[in-house]
Amino acid sequence: MDLAYLRAHPQHLPTFLTHQRIRETPVGGGDVCTASRLTLDDGASLFAKTWPSGDAPAHFFATEAAGLNWLREANAAPVPEVFVALDEMLALEWVEPGSATPATAERFGRELAAVHRAGADSFGALWPGFLGPLPQDNTPSTGPWTEWFAERRLQPCLETSRDRGALSPDDVVLIDRVLARVSSYETQDPPARIHGDLWPGNVLWAADGRGWLIDPAAHGGHRETDLAQLALFGGAPHLDRIIAGYQEVWPLSDGWQSRVPLHQLHLLLLHTAAFGAAYRGAVLSAVAHL
Repeated sequence: MDLAYLRAHPQHLPTFLTHQRIRETPVGGGDVCTASRLTLDDGASLFAKTWPSGDAPAHFFATEAAGLNWLREANAAPVPEVFVALDEMLALEWVEPGSATPATAERFGRELAAVHRAGADSFGALWPGFLGPLPQDNTPSTGPWTEWFAERRLQPCLETSRDRGALSPDDVVLIDRVLARVSSYETQDPPARIHGDLWPGNVLWAADGRGWLIDPAAHGGHRETDLAQLALFGGAPHLDRIIAGYQEVWPLSDGWQSRVPLHQLHLLLLHTAAFGAAYRGAVLSAVAHL
């Protein structure tokens, strides 16, 4: 199997793997999927993802493929090409890793701004949503953004976190108070074409000197969400230069720094919902700054 054959017959990839007709090398794939590097007969490499149990949630890989293709359509920040999107697996263009520098960070900031400026017809998306292992409601809405964000992002993760015992009743009361005044964080920004899960591990600093967008939960959202998520879990390298590059292309609205904890709250609540109380402190820290 070479790349030309794969483009014409993507459905055959699992069969070739089952019969060990393709060289497969395990690589790091994150907390949700099993990942490997596939080497084809013509020397081309692919990055492949499968669900560990072999039974992925319905539309899981199709959703990621739709998001990757939508981000690629912006023709701005680089995004891996999708070669295979099946119920049981996803295979993408292989991107050779490199390292971040201040210059590559600034370039990434400019390119991320261009992705955002490509825009969206509404908040949400036309495909089902997933963030990590959990589904999320992508029902489109014309806004306001704060209402959509509270209803479709914060509230579901809060309820799951509560039901799984990751947050106490008192914690829920504190977060409910934030939801009650979420409209005070509204801005005039239009729906942006966002990655949606842009914690630092989902920027692949590549050997070509660019930052690639990977593992998206892409949808129409608020552009500040991506930038706020880049500051989580230790922060992206040279984050100040990313912000500086971004501001060159599309300056952020006044007061954006004060809204960072609100944008981060969704991803932090997702972690209490999916992984438990270990992330409770981070959730409460964000709430304390709102």
